[in-house]
Amino acid sequence: MKYEKNKVENLKIAYIGGGSRGWAWGLMSDLASADDISGEVSLYDIDLTAAENNVIIGNKFNDAEGAKSQWKYSAAKSLKEALTGADFVVISILPGTFDEMASDVHEPEKYGIYQSVGDTSGPGGIVRAMRTVPMFEEIAENIKKYAPNAWVINYTNPMTLCVKTLYRVFPGIKAFGCCHEVFGTQRFLCKMVEEMLGAENVDRHEIKVNPVGVNHFTWLTKAAYRNIDLFPYYREFCKKYKDGYGQVDTNWMNSVFSSAEKVKIDLFLKFGYIAAAGDRHLAEFCEGKWYLENPDRVREMKFSLTDVAWRRTDLKNRLERSRKLVSGEEAVKINGTGEEGVDQIRALLGLTELVTNVNIPNLGQIPNLPIGAVVEGNAVFRANSLTPVLAGPIPDEIYPLISRICTEQELVSKGIAERDLDKIFTAFANDPLVTCGLEDAKKLFDSMCENTKKYLTMYFS
Repeated sequence: MKYEKNKVENLKIAYIGGGSRGWAWGLMSDLASADDISGEVSLYDIDLTAAENNVIIGNKFNDAEGAKSQWKYSAAKSLKEALTGADFVVISILPGTFDEMASDVHEPEKYGIYQSVGDTSGPGGIVRAMRTVPMFEEIAENIKKYAPNAWVINYTNPMTLCVKTLYRVFPGIKAFGCCHEVFGTQRFLCKMVEEMLGAENVDRHEIKVNPVGVNHFTWLTKAAYRNIDLFPYYREFCKKYKDGYGQVDTNWMNSVFSSAEKVKIDLFLKFGYIAAAGDRHLAEFCEGKWYLENPDRVREMKFSLTDVAWRRTDLKNRLERSRKLVSGEEAVKINGTGEEGVDQIRALLGLTELVTNVNIPNLGQIPNLPIGAVVEGNAVFRANSLTPVLAGPIPDEIYPLISRICTEQELVSKGIAERDLDKIFTAFANDPLVTCGLEDAKKLFDSMCENTKKYLTMYFS
């Protein structure tokens, strides 16, 4: 790494999961857009061919219209090769295949349990964690060995348990988890400000918020536009749009992420604080009968269940796009993703300063959640420094909702670390979405483990 005036050159970024056909391309675009950092990106993936294809795609960004910096991409054949000399590590992996995800999402439906995502909470999130955490244990051990001073940015779900594992295995790690769900809520508040206050072209960065909670179940206890408290305006806005805001796209390929924000609005009207994630995620942390009782209830609330069949079709489309980008049939384009990973890197290098929401261990920034639990809130990024912002206690009205999830995640983390299936099942049976009886919950847990046993051998050896 070489510092010049207002620039940093010769950075090394290790990308674990570097064969990604989504996050990786976005990072490539954002890196090329930054004019004050440059260097190399080492892509590591268990699918070496996917990483090698991304090397071709990544290097093409150097010649794309609007490129402001040069980055050299290469494929690493081992974690050691990727991590050695790394200044930053990015983790974005898929733990298993869509076969395992199909069990996570759809096996519970046999017991009347529906999940809109299935990657963070609920039965699917817990079993996904059982696969993911051992992978993160290995990653953390390798970071400790080959890149102990690197900053580590995680995008993999379940976010909370991934970050928790990194710190459990390597307490000295400098890691944080990034999620864009709060950004989406800020954008929604921009629309509210434009309608209720008559402002024009409001940017999400103008909406100042105080997020508290756990990943994908984050709430805003404060929200302001300039010096204006937005809560009174948001209350009137929610009353006006209690039946949903805007039109939901009914096309199958487009509708899985489409939402009328009806869950978010309903939660505000019931509890008085702003739920700051997409409806698909928020619904999964609430009691199963609230918003996910059955597909008809989901349609009534105007969001969608993400069928794994959709994910398979989407992957085929992304594989075809990868082929076109590699062959040159499609040119790479620099488009801002709206993610903040590159800005976080720049801030940690001392090139700027940034305040944004991240997932890190609780050092007291949320005093009524357990110390050491991974929580989501604002933090200040400065030169080689990440400092949590004191968010204050979670209000009584929403504390029972959040604390239940936080303590469940702590138990899941402990159970997985100890390879204790009884502890994991205790958390599983107490999850808000597990609305069946205890005996059926055990049958479901056992069948989900059996379906994904290829990735769970460490629990049964």
